[in-house]
Amino acid sequence: MTFSGHLVWGTPRTTAGIKWIDDPPGAGRARVTARFSRSLGLPDQLPDVLGLAIRVETPAGHADIELASTGSAFPLRFALLPRWRPSRGVFTTLLPYRGEKGPVLLRARPLGPALPTDLPGIDGVLSADAWRLALSHARPGGRWHPFALLTLRTAGDLDQVRFDAGRHMLPGASAYPWVKAVRQPSYDAVQQRP
Repeated sequence: MTFSGHLVWGTPRTTAGIKWIDDPPGAGRARVTARFSRSLGLPDQLPDVLGLAIRVETPAGHADIELASTGSAFPLRFALLPRWRPSRGVFTTLLPYRGEKGPVLLRARPLGPALPTDLPGIDGVLSADAWRLALSHARPGGRWHPFALLTLRTAGDLDQVRFDAGRHMLPGASAYPWVKAVRQPSYDAVQQRP
């Protein structure tokens, strides 16, 4: 399922060490496109690892953020957790970005209005007018610090959009060599699919 929407930055109480978070572009707003998926492709009756890919427009082009259903507290923020519903639980980057102050994780936490939870399948779950998520940053073992509100609405078919967070980094962020070694082969494989 695909979405279009926008991101609005708040006034964070602490900096992340990533320019895109700490010094938001323009008027503190950005357009986004996003895609939600069940990562393993299991039947709707079973929980699955849920994925949320977000493409953010920046002054330098676009940047991609790829999140998966995980826990929020340490150490579960580093564990993929299957879920039935995207409105339950959180999505994190799982692997950290490299910022000026060290490693940084991102989290998207669903907010109200609550999405319907009594309908099976992705389409039924994401049928609300808008899906709102709070974006936060944290050190690998630290507290989450909210910095922006993401609002998504269902959009037309964006299946041709290929997200690649390894090549389209957030401004001011980079990837640790070990993160590239772990993540980039799977991104490359996805890019080559028909």
